Formats: sequence, C-alpha cells, structure tokens
Amino acid sequence: MADIISRDGTWSFDGDTVRIVPGGKAHPVRQDLGELAVPLHAVAGVSFEPDRKGGRLRLRLRAGACPVLRAADGRLKDAADPYQLVVEKDRTGVAEYLVDEIRNALLIEQVPDGPVDGFLLPGPSVPVSGGGGDGTASFDGQTVRLTWNWKAEESKTAGGTVTLPLPEVTGVRWVPAIGLENGSLRFDRGGAVSPAPAKFDPYSLELWGLSKREYTAVLVAAAVLVRMPAPAPAAAPALEAASPPPVPAPAPPADDHDVLLRRLRELGALHEAGILTDEEFATAKRAVLKRL
Repeated sequence: MADIISRDGTWSFDGDTVRIVPGGKAHPVRQDLGELAVPLHAVAGVSFEPDRKGGRLRLRLRAGACPVLRAADGRLKDAADPYQLVVEKDRTGVAEYLVDEIRNALLIEQVPDGPVDGFLLPGPSVPVSGGGGDGTASFDGQTVRLTWNWKAEESKTAGGTVTLPLPEVTGVRWVPAIGLENGSLRFDRGGAVSPAPAKFDPYSLELWGLSKREYTAVLVAAAVLVRMPAPAPAAAPALEAASPPPVPAPAPPADDHDVLLRRLRELGALHEAGILTDEEFATAKRAVLKRL
C-alpha cells in the first residue's frame, strides 16, 4: 500500500486501485464528486511535478474512461480537476514513491494507454445538482430539472421549471465562463441543437462565472452522459452460413506462474532493446518476483 496525505486530499494505491479522497477545502467540484476509486486499467500515466513549494501529482486517465473528464472536455481548472493533488514540500518523497508504484504496476500489468470504448468510472452519484447564473440544474437518474432564479430572462421564468426525461435527452454540453464570455449547460432534445443563446434557451443554463459553485454544473452533465443509452452498433453484414462464435479460452489467474515467467521474459526483452533503463527493469523485475 502506498499513500499520501496532504491538505488538498488523500491518494492511496493498493496495486489495483488508486483511491482519491478530496480534502475539506478542495474545490466544490471535487467535494461534490466525493471519493473516487480509479481502477488501474483506467490509468494511462502518472507524474509528479515538483516546484518551490512542493509540487503537484497528476493522474492521467485513458481517454473516455471518466465521464467527468468527458463532460469537461479539457476545460476544468487545475483546482477543480479531481485527478490532481497539491503536495506540500515535506511530502515530495512520498509523492515520488507513489508515482513509482503506479508506474511499475502499469508496466507489469501491461495496461495500454490508448482510449477506451466505454466509461470505466461510474461518474457522479445521483441525485446531483449544480450550476448558478440564471438557475440550477438537477438530475435524479431519470429526469433533468432546470429551475430558474430571479436573474433569468422572462422567456424562461414564464414557463416555470423545465423537466426533461432522460430518454428525451440526446446531448449535453458544458462550457464554463471564460473571461468576459459567459458559459452554459445545454441539453439537446430529439437530436436537435437549439440555435438560441443560452440566455434565452429554456433547455440551457447560462453560467456567469461569478462563483466556484457554478463549476458544479459539469457534474450534472457527467451524470447525464454516463446514463444516456449508448448508440446502437452498426449491423454486421449478413453471412451466407453463420458459424458459431468461438469459445474464448478462460483467462489465467492474475498470479499464474507461467504468466509471470512470460512477463519476466518480456521485461528482459524490453531491457535489452533499451526501452527500459537498468533501474526500471530492476524495479519491475522485483515486483514480478514477489508474486512468484
């Protein structure tokens, strides 16, 4: 077990899962999202960036693994990113050790760093709510509700609270306020994208960026995204004579002797090819031998 505790939160790694718990003064997005259990096969990489005051841990996930990152589309501020941790100066050694442990596990388990076909994390729990600006969005797992405040345009308030059953939602987009540009949380219905500005669109929140709490609208977007039905796969071409599908061979146990010996040989080949340094090879080899 490797773990690090800082004012920003706690990270721990048990060989299979990176567990992330936000600190009490963390950004509202991280606090509302709560504890995360990130499986190793969802991780693409990890790094520690030292600086004068200590440094920052960054966990890089495989593209498409996390619904929050999918909804944010690269627009989260560092403070709101659940996969970053500010590290104090007296914790830098522990941070570097945690990075080594995760990297060695990724190497031993041969986890690919490419994109995934579906979400590997469950996303925000429901019910969830967030937003600001001219209203609040909430989602209970089945229905989206947009509730307006006194700052909303009459074109919105005149119709009262908007309810959108999940089957009617065909798209959701979150954009934070940046500089003088207002942001929005927009919901598409029936595959149509409204041309109206968010200020007047009854299926959109307008976000002004006046408080950190407005960022929590991204959690509503993520909760909806992860529960939207996946698009139906394209039909395969008909075959003249259908053959029965092959029966997959059972996967070997994680600590199977032959599997571990094969990984040792693969590590040796990577070392001989110059892909692994002497230190990386020695560390990975020790980790495999512990499991023999």
